[in-house]
Amino acid sequence: MRKKTTMNDGSKIRLNKYISECGIASRRKADEMIEQGRVTINGKTITKLGTVIDPVNDLVKVDGESLRKEKKVYFLLNKPKGFITTTKDEKNRPNVTELINTNLAIFPVGRLDFNTTGILLLTNDGDFAQQLTHPKFKVPRIYNVGLNNDFTGEMKEKLLRGVMLDRKKSKFESIEYLTKNKFDKVQVVTSEGRNHFVKRMFLTVGLQVRTLERVAFGPFTIENIPQGKYVEVSAKDIFNAMNEYNR
Repeated sequence: MRKKTTMNDGSKIRLNKYISECGIASRRKADEMIEQGRVTINGKTITKLGTVIDPVNDLVKVDGESLRKEKKVYFLLNKPKGFITTTKDEKNRPNVTELINTNLAIFPVGRLDFNTTGILLLTNDGDFAQQLTHPKFKVPRIYNVGLNNDFTGEMKEKLLRGVMLDRKKSKFESIEYLTKNKFDKVQVVTSEGRNHFVKRMFLTVGLQVRTLERVAFGPFTIENIPQGKYVEVSAKDIFNAMNEYNR
C-alpha cells in the first residue's frame, strides 16, 4: 500500500510532498494548488510540477501563509447524519471537522454524503490520505444499505456482474443480505470512491437508498465507536493496522 518516494538527494524533497507533510492537502491536491499559482518558494510563484526544495533553507508559502511541518494526527470518527465532509459549503452546513477537538488543520480522508453515517478518517497526513483514496490502491469500503424495496436475486447478479456507470463498467465486489426474511437491507463491498457510487449503483436496478452506513474502510471500522464520537489513533497504530491489513 505505502508508496516509495524517491528524493533527489539527502536534503531535497518534492514540493508537493512537502506541502502534504505540512498537513495542507494530499499530494494530488498540492499539485492543483501549484498549477493554480497559489504556491511560492522564497517569494517566487511556482507553477511547475515536480519542483524540488530544500526544506531547511527554502521558504514555502501557500496562499501567502508560511508552511511548517506539523505532528501527524489521525482520528477515527463514526460520522453522524447532518455533517458535510467537503472543505467548502455554500449552505454553511456543519462540517465533520467541528466534531474533532484539535488545533491542527485536519481534513477528512475521502467523502461521506451529508446523511451518510459511519467510519471516516480525519488527518493532516496527505500521504496517508492518498494511500487510502487513490483508485490504484483499491482499498475496500463496506457499507450497510437500507433500500426502498426488496433487492431481488436478479438485481444482485446484475450488480455483481457489472453495469455501466460514468461510461465505465462498475460492480460490487460482494453483496450479502443483512436479514434472513427481509430483502431490503444488504451489505456491499466496493473499492470505488466515486461520488454517490453506492446510491447510483442501486438506481441502475430501480432502487433508492434510504439509509447508508460505512462500517469499514480498509482495516478501520466503527466497532466500539458510538455515532458522533471519535478516537485518536497514534501514527504507530495506524501504520501497524495498514501493514497487518496488507499481508
